[in-house]
Amino acid sequence: MTESDPRLPPLEPPYAPDIAAALQAMMPKNSPVEPLRLFRTLAVHPELAAAMHALGRFVLGRETAIGVRERELVIDRVCARCGCQYEWGVHASFFAARAGLSEAQIAATVHGDAEDAAWSEDDALIIRLVDELHDEAALSDSLWAELARRWSPPQLLELLLIAGWYHAIAYIANGLRVELGFPQKN
Repeated sequence: MTESDPRLPPLEPPYAPDIAAALQAMMPKNSPVEPLRLFRTLAVHPELAAAMHALGRFVLGRETAIGVRERELVIDRVCARCGCQYEWGVHASFFAARAGLSEAQIAATVHGDAEDAAWSEDDALIIRLVDELHDEAALSDSLWAELARRWSPPQLLELLLIAGWYHAIAYIANGLRVELGFPQKN
């Protein structure tokens, strides 16, 4: 094993029927690509994968209190701060354009800070939220007051949850050395 080899290889087809159904449920409906490597790796532990899928569906769902742009900005920044190339690449490639993030903003999730010219005032607050949580595992009272002036309590809870959730995803992907790259079309 080299330092770049996955520590738990993802499941490969043919899948057992229950695993195939679970993997299909994790992907967008009628997706033309194989399930993501992270999903196929999590499927090694079906109960854990099912639990993670439930929260993941909420976070990426359409019935959330925050918008897609805010969600993706949190995800991209968390993954960048955690050095999680795998998950950052998935979201930068598949969701960033839909979220209205420009190429300069996508790059700034990795190389910028809250003062970057790419960010609006709201974007900069989200970058600060992620950075403080990453650096301190807490938020200062002053930042919290600024966030609370802009977002409602349900939105603030979601922002915190998404930051923590993708921190966990980054730990899993990095700890297991999930291989970079995108799945092939079926």
